[in-house]
Amino acid sequence: MKCISKTILITGVSTGIGYGAAKQFARKGYTVFGSVRTQPDADRLQAELGVNFVPLVFDVTDADAVNAAVGLLTDWLAGRGLGGLVNNAGIATGGPLQHQPMDAIRQHFEVNVLGLLRVTQALLPLLGARGNHPVQPGRIQNISSVNGRLAIPFMGAYVGSKHAVEGLSHSLRRELSLYGITVVIVGPGAVKTPIWGKGIAIGAYEQTDYYPAMQGFLKQTQAAESRGFSVDHLGERIVQIHETSRPNIRYAIVPQKLVGWTLPQLLPARTFDWLIGRITGLTPKK
Repeated sequence: MKCISKTILITGVSTGIGYGAAKQFARKGYTVFGSVRTQPDADRLQAELGVNFVPLVFDVTDADAVNAAVGLLTDWLAGRGLGGLVNNAGIATGGPLQHQPMDAIRQHFEVNVLGLLRVTQALLPLLGARGNHPVQPGRIQNISSVNGRLAIPFMGAYVGSKHAVEGLSHSLRRELSLYGITVVIVGPGAVKTPIWGKGIAIGAYEQTDYYPAMQGFLKQTQAAESRGFSVDHLGERIVQIHETSRPNIRYAIVPQKLVGWTLPQLLPARTFDWLIGRITGLTPKK
């Protein structure tokens, strides 16, 4: 019987969900390889998380940097396999799709979708997509969002990228069953994470008709974030999912789950549109 490798690679660990996951895996004795984009972040996390944390400095959009990091990881593993991959790195910037710059929209797909796939392709041999793999096949968790299934206004680029992550994940899961590699979608709801504070700058749209609704949307988002799960809670759930023998295909980790997840999926789309309009003020101009 092949042994289990207590090693995990997590992308985007400098803050937020990735940081919470790195911390929880390290506490449980895993060797955690965490990607960050700057050396100061690498040094800070190395000092904080200790000997179980190994920083890798790369940007998921940089193919050469990803390949170099995988080379270092391969040397470190010395013929052993990688136990798991958590594709967490992502960006979220807001704006009405009518006005949001195309470069900003494109960047969501470069990071959230193509970056995820680039890292996955590079790591698949270490996860078990090869002959004579030395340990049990690894597990991939792709961090999506509640918005991988639902869709809120003013976050269309982010929503579109997370819908793409969900589709890719389903295809990957079916393809990688050839090697026994499991692929799980993790779709958090509101989380106390700085990604939203960094990403919603409504001032750029002050001269548009959307601005009053965007002000209301920002207040709703900030209120939801204040009620959200902590990154430590998300980290604990990600560890649990990694260690579950037969994981679900998808996990919705959503506070106030009935209102924030179940009901919106059950409502007819037009009814949900009406509710969003009432909440945000997105109603027809008279």
